Amino acid sequence: MNKWFSLGFWELIARIVLRNRILMLSIIVVITALLALQWKNIQFSFTEANLLPDDNSVNMEYNAFLNKFGEEGNLIVVGVKDDTFFSPKAFAAWNKLMTAIKAQKEVDLVVSINDLKQLKKNDSLQTFELIPFVDINKTNSQEYINSIKKDLFQNMPFYEGLLFNKKSGSIRSAIYLDKQIVNTAGRKEYIVNDFIPKINAFEKETGIDLRVSGMPYIRTLNAMSILNEISLFIGASLLLTSLIFFFFFRSFRATIIAILIVIIGVMWTFGLLGLFNYHITVLTALVPTLVIVIGIPNCIFLTNKYQQEYSAHRNKAKALQRVITKVGTATLMTNLTTAAGFATFIITSSQLLKEFGIISSLSIVSLFFLCLIVIPIYYSYQPVPKQKHLEHLNRNYTRVFINWIEKTVKHNRRYVYSIALIVFLVSIIGALKIKTSGSLIEDMPKNTSFYKDILFFEKEFEGIMPLEITVDTKRKKGVMKLSTLSKMDELQQTIEEIPELSKPISILNLVKYSKQAYYNGNPEYYDLPSSQEQGFILGYAKNATKNTKDNLMKSYVDSTGQVARITTFMRDIGTGNMAKIEDKLWTKANEVFPKDRYNVVMTGKALVFEKGTQYLLDNLVSSLLFAVFLISLLMVFMFRSFKMVVVSLIPNLLPLVITAGLMGFFGIPLKPSTILVFSIAFGLSVDDTIHFLAQYRQELKHNNWKIKKSVFATIKESGISMFYTSVVLFVGFSVFLLSDFGGTVALGGLIAITLAFGMLSNLMLLPCLVLTLNKSLTNKQEFIEPKIDILNNPNEVDD
Repeated sequence: MNKWFSLGFWELIARIVLRNRILMLSIIVVITALLALQWKNIQFSFTEANLLPDDNSVNMEYNAFLNKFGEEGNLIVVGVKDDTFFSPKAFAAWNKLMTAIKAQKEVDLVVSINDLKQLKKNDSLQTFELIPFVDINKTNSQEYINSIKKDLFQNMPFYEGLLFNKKSGSIRSAIYLDKQIVNTAGRKEYIVNDFIPKINAFEKETGIDLRVSGMPYIRTLNAMSILNEISLFIGASLLLTSLIFFFFFRSFRATIIAILIVIIGVMWTFGLLGLFNYHITVLTALVPTLVIVIGIPNCIFLTNKYQQEYSAHRNKAKALQRVITKVGTATLMTNLTTAAGFATFIITSSQLLKEFGIISSLSIVSLFFLCLIVIPIYYSYQPVPKQKHLEHLNRNYTRVFINWIEKTVKHNRRYVYSIALIVFLVSIIGALKIKTSGSLIEDMPKNTSFYKDILFFEKEFEGIMPLEITVDTKRKKGVMKLSTLSKMDELQQTIEEIPELSKPISILNLVKYSKQAYYNGNPEYYDLPSSQEQGFILGYAKNATKNTKDNLMKSYVDSTGQVARITTFMRDIGTGNMAKIEDKLWTKANEVFPKDRYNVVMTGKALVFEKGTQYLLDNLVSSLLFAVFLISLLMVFMFRSFKMVVVSLIPNLLPLVITAGLMGFFGIPLKPSTILVFSIAFGLSVDDTIHFLAQYRQELKHNNWKIKKSVFATIKESGISMFYTSVVLFVGFSVFLLSDFGGTVALGGLIAITLAFGMLSNLMLLPCLVLTLNKSLTNKQEFIEPKIDILNNPNEVDD
């Protein structure tokens, strides 16, 4: 690897690139065309982000649940809270809507008030019959509809919490989609092209506002929002970074080639997604924008170096060669450290994070070679820079800023250290206040109608996020034993006592309803049968639970009758409250279900996501330490000095601590989106350090190893480029503030803030440390091995 850092290596690269310009451009065109052919393989993820590794016990339990009972997230609910609902006109429109939905092949079952079934005892067959609750032919009478409403709210406890809220009077329908399409493109096609138009037609006809939610509906609209934001981010980041680039350089030619390079980089990113058959997820959707935001600074450094070299000696050929030879190593290292920040996610066992880490790191490294090849070749065909294009090198505002930095480092180092120490201590206090969050809906766009509908169902029906409990009786037909049902009843009573959870649904509900039906529908008998009643009532109930299409309970007992399923829905409560609820449920489950006779499993989307968040938190420190180790290793190869690595890490860890402190003080929780900030920001912040120290190395050799002179010369030489690139990165990541997703906003804002502090830290704290610390840092035998001159050309020392 050392030869990669040698000057001779980069001279060879410069010679190859500049002498084979047509060939190099042809290779890029071919690669672009081949990757463009892979775009047809790009797919969007139709499921929520699974943050847990495949072999995690929580994931294995959830997959076992799906194998036994099928996809749990197939329920769509349509709710209404309007006094005019129980009127002939509105009820007729509702019946028309639900009948049309039920007729669709994508729909497995619809449970709605208009075609509600009630149990009636049939003594001759010793079973219960499902007979219509509503006579559609009478619904043109207001008096009849009023009687239906009264009967529903007073005599049908089986459907309370499922279809109506007795206290508020709200009504909803449960629509169960075909489980085969829930995680496919067919779900989106049905919801967008069929379901939503029907809902809109009802609202237009009646003037009643319908509320719609459920995991299939939320997934679809959430995915559409992500897709819409991809184009928004790409367009906004390209526009803003290009405008900043032009403002700095005042050159259309330089701006155009920078735009072209990042556009090709984005094309390559989409090609890599298709090549690896990775889905577009909430994370990989950010990579094209990251390519733009990171690519423009590469263009800035290379363009700025070309103009600096040409301004110094007015030799175009020499300037183009030195663009590669002088900053080749530094630019390679900055891109490798940035890629390393993303690559740390590859070591996790989460497939979602692995894909994000692979695509982002490969895209960044590819972008480096793209910039290094295209920019020198492009300028080789262009006229030499005009004087107006070089004026930015001595522009007043940049000169004032750099002079201020220089004076501060020269005369106020104690103040820099004092402020850094105070900020560090205050940030530590803030960091200790950070809380965690593991909510499925917290980062969803707050201003959308589907998010407001989620809040409606949380208020009226205690939420829509499924939490599943399975009870394995370890013997066939053990579920319908009265002892098992009694134990399930105890657990369900505990669930009902928890305000964040909805009324549970299980075979127990049907058994209770069976007793009510046996006693001619009297709601006072909605309860478990006694030991004397169990023989004939459970016999009736077993006959009523045959696997018919209209049987709501068919998915709540497995085919052998051995395993029962209890489903409840929960509000958006976050990681901390979820853990408390889980503890309370496990305490009760372990109390009523002896482990030697029963096997109880708690699972569901809500629980899996919460455990995934906790998994990320547990791996945060190890991922960040791995990023620090990996980047430190790269810097050891570059600088050949352990002390310089330590000096370089301090200014880059401080901004991370500041960011953690801000998160604590402003109540920004640790969650999947914000956890990513630290590794990404660290990888990007180190770039400034590498550029500074690489230039410092050159200045030491040029100035006969005089520390002060070399440090201040480095500030003047690299300060402008570091300032330019930091501004571009700050604005580029600020583009994510345009997002409707809270997690994306937090990710972009926190990274932007961290990079702003990182720039100041690298321009002020880093040179102060270099000046203050041991002079052995400049010892030639330690700081640079005689046989490996990785950044300086001996023939250029006196230039």
